[in-house]
Amino acid sequence: MTSIRANFFSGVYTDTNNPVELPPRQTTPEHPMKHIVAKLVNDALAGLPELAEAAADLAVETTVERTRDARHGDFASNVALQLAKPTRKNPRDIATRIVDALGTDEQITKIEIAGPGFINFHMSAAAFHAELGSILDAGNAYGRQAKKESPKILLEFISANPTGPLHVGHGRLAAFGAAVGNLLEATGYQVHREYYVNDAGRQMDILGASVWLRWLEANGISVPFPKAGYRGEYIRDIAGEIDTGGLVLPNADDVLQGLPDQESEDDWDAYVDALIAKASDLQGEDGFDQIRQQSLESIRAEIEDDLADFGVTFDQWYSEQSLAKSGRIDDALTVLEERGLLYKKDGATWFPATDFGDEKDRVVIRANGAKTYFASDIAYHFDKRERGFDYLIDILGADHHGYVARVRAGLEAMGYPGDDLEVELVQFVSLYRGGKKVAMSTRSGQFDTLRKLRAEVGNDAARFYYVMRSNDQHLEFDLDIATSQSNDNPVFYIQYAHARIASVFRKADELDLYWDQDNGRTNLDKLVAPQEKALLSAMSRYPEIVELAAKNRAPQTLVHYLRDLVSDFHSSYNAHKVLGDDANLRDARLALYAAVRIVVANGLAILGVSAPEEM
Repeated sequence: MTSIRANFFSGVYTDTNNPVELPPRQTTPEHPMKHIVAKLVNDALAGLPELAEAAADLAVETTVERTRDARHGDFASNVALQLAKPTRKNPRDIATRIVDALGTDEQITKIEIAGPGFINFHMSAAAFHAELGSILDAGNAYGRQAKKESPKILLEFISANPTGPLHVGHGRLAAFGAAVGNLLEATGYQVHREYYVNDAGRQMDILGASVWLRWLEANGISVPFPKAGYRGEYIRDIAGEIDTGGLVLPNADDVLQGLPDQESEDDWDAYVDALIAKASDLQGEDGFDQIRQQSLESIRAEIEDDLADFGVTFDQWYSEQSLAKSGRIDDALTVLEERGLLYKKDGATWFPATDFGDEKDRVVIRANGAKTYFASDIAYHFDKRERGFDYLIDILGADHHGYVARVRAGLEAMGYPGDDLEVELVQFVSLYRGGKKVAMSTRSGQFDTLRKLRAEVGNDAARFYYVMRSNDQHLEFDLDIATSQSNDNPVFYIQYAHARIASVFRKADELDLYWDQDNGRTNLDKLVAPQEKALLSAMSRYPEIVELAAKNRAPQTLVHYLRDLVSDFHSSYNAHKVLGDDANLRDARLALYAAVRIVVANGLAILGVSAPEEM
């Protein structure tokens, strides 16, 4: 399992003290055809006492899904199969009883029972025409649901250590997190996006020591560079930019005196720790802190700029340092202490995480008085809830798997339901260029940064390719395909459909073929070709796809949908002339194309990809 998800889409959200009822789904405007089918089934069940009781707790709309094969209708309900067990009846017999009790609706042309008890519904052409009109009316709001007052969601993603530029692996976290946030907002949820800046602890000391040595090197003092340090060229750049006011340039002997060797990997940590102590001693704690903070701010500013250029922004950048400065770590530990959930052992203070399902107890304060990363983690999540957020989603790298249980344990220990925390783990990225895998390592500096990737393939291809596969699957990013302008490149294929439609409308203007939209709507019954019917059906699925992708945190669902939609569009475009002499048919086809353009643009916007007018 790579995700822990509380089902707040189910209808009830559980808070610490009082359950909060989620508002009902806004089904009528978003899923009119599905709503029609569900209402018919609901009404039929209400008239069947022997089934109504068993169906009382059943959300009938969840039983209604699109069919996979148009020959079996447009929608199918498995309600009869779901009622078979509680009623102890044959599902086909139940389906027969429901169908016999169904009312009529002019937008449904045929109802039939299939397989073990599925009820299939065939929608009328008028139903799809009405949905096309809804697309044209709603424009960029099509597929977006009404705002929900709860739960208020805090979405934390990326949160990469500010020790170097973002690499291509961080880019996947960024693209996935941004798309999930957009999907949740499209389905009506209030989303607060946050980047947790890990700007405290040993990694910052190593960063400071690395920059300090490069500063010494630039001033003629050569010291063996730590193999556990950060060696990218960006460290030299930072060293050349730091404010040296208040710093003291020591002599080489003072720096080298007492340093251990680093001949084996086992010695690397001891060597870098000795350098950290040396820097603090020779520069003074304030001087070394100055180097650390300037290095941190330089890297953080680059990360923020890089993400902004990538179209990924945050409502808040939350500093780990602020947890200690504001006393939030102490606040969280006080809550645990008051609940009797801290104990002493070997001079350290421990939290009994095993009492809450973790694999082992965790130290929160070391014997030397230093607070641990775990103490910061639980304090941060405690603070999230204290700020009024009901539901927490963390999107983290796959190497954080062990993090989940202990943070949930901390929340539960402080009185919050563990199910209010959802963690999505994003698997690693392998970058290929010319058929060869590119090595990536932050410390060695041998990596391709997100900025380099964007420069090579562009923001659109990067945002799209990062979310093409499920986050729990390893991603192989092939630069050769991502930069090709062919149908093999799915982002090009989808964007080209949007540009192609735009070119049709430009051509119509050039030929003085004014698009009479009202006339087009009136003549939608002329769209009888198989390719046009396929397009009408595919477009009407968009709101359902958005909701499904949001519910499953699966932007790849939207990716695959858009690819299928534009495949239907290209087939229709190649099979039928649009700007023909028949004004009624022309206007109807232009209405169809205008709706396709809206859906494609809306879907691409959720993914963070542009919809070009020309290519």
